[in-house]
Amino acid sequence: MQQRRIVFVVFDGFQALDLVGPQEVFQYAGKLAGGYDCQVLAPAAGPVRSSSGLAVHAGHGVADLGPDGIDTLVVVGGNGVDHAVGDTTLTGWIAAAGKSARRVTSVCSGVFLLAAAGLADGRRVTTHWSRAGQLVRQHPELQVDCDPIFIRDGRVWTSAGVTAGMDLALALVEADLGQDIARAVAQELVLFLRRPGNQSQFSVPLWSRQPSTDPIRAAVSAIHADPRARHGISDLATHAGLSTRHLQRRFTAELGTPPAAYVERVRVEAARRALVEGDDPVEAIAHHCGFGTAETLRRSFHRHLGVAPSEYRDRFRSMNTKEFA
Repeated sequence: MQQRRIVFVVFDGFQALDLVGPQEVFQYAGKLAGGYDCQVLAPAAGPVRSSSGLAVHAGHGVADLGPDGIDTLVVVGGNGVDHAVGDTTLTGWIAAAGKSARRVTSVCSGVFLLAAAGLADGRRVTTHWSRAGQLVRQHPELQVDCDPIFIRDGRVWTSAGVTAGMDLALALVEADLGQDIARAVAQELVLFLRRPGNQSQFSVPLWSRQPSTDPIRAAVSAIHADPRARHGISDLATHAGLSTRHLQRRFTAELGTPPAAYVERVRVEAARRALVEGDDPVEAIAHHCGFGTAETLRRSFHRHLGVAPSEYRDRFRSMNTKEFA
């Protein structure tokens, strides 16, 4: 099997997991099926310090590794990217390598280097949600969508922060070597196969605080276990073993959102997954996810996402098809 050269671009202050996570995915896939040769490049060969203090040895610098013959270019992110974008030698190398590579990808804020190199002009891209505003301001030529965990726009793939880079790498492995190899990699690394690229960065564990006491944990667990079930204030108070007034007060204090709003958000997340991953009609999804009627589901979608369920399905189902075609 022909070896695919995967070149990771790092710099002082890079995020270590943006490199190590995806590289582990490719390396293990290579052990199973061959086909990957992973290399690490920095402005200069030698040790490169990550934002956490962990040093990684870059086997190549821009002066000794030509930009040709690269299958997949992976530009990592990290706090140091704001300085790295000013390194015209580095961005020039990325531009040259990206023009000839079969695929150009970034993890987290690595997209700023892709943009500086002119490789993402007019593309729909994502990054870590905390960097989205900066990306919009500095690069109006990009179509920034900070919601999905990764996006493919033609041969340019971009992902959100840290663990999303592993989801992206797994998707690339699946595209190259098939679902069986990707599944084996996911099992070995205890990853979810496959967390779709359109899954929101703002999924329930991220947009909400975590409960700090057992009674509220019990109520939250009941909601997630079956979003369709009755989760009125009295039902949740029974799960928590509290009075309704006490439950309302403690739930809001610990999670930063009232019980009813939390339940609705969980149900919206469940409906989002169902719309993209299955073919059930909107009415059935509304019932299965606890909304009761399609109209209630539509109102919730408009309130949280600004689109109708059918529009959401059309948009992200087509994206998912492109990502794994």
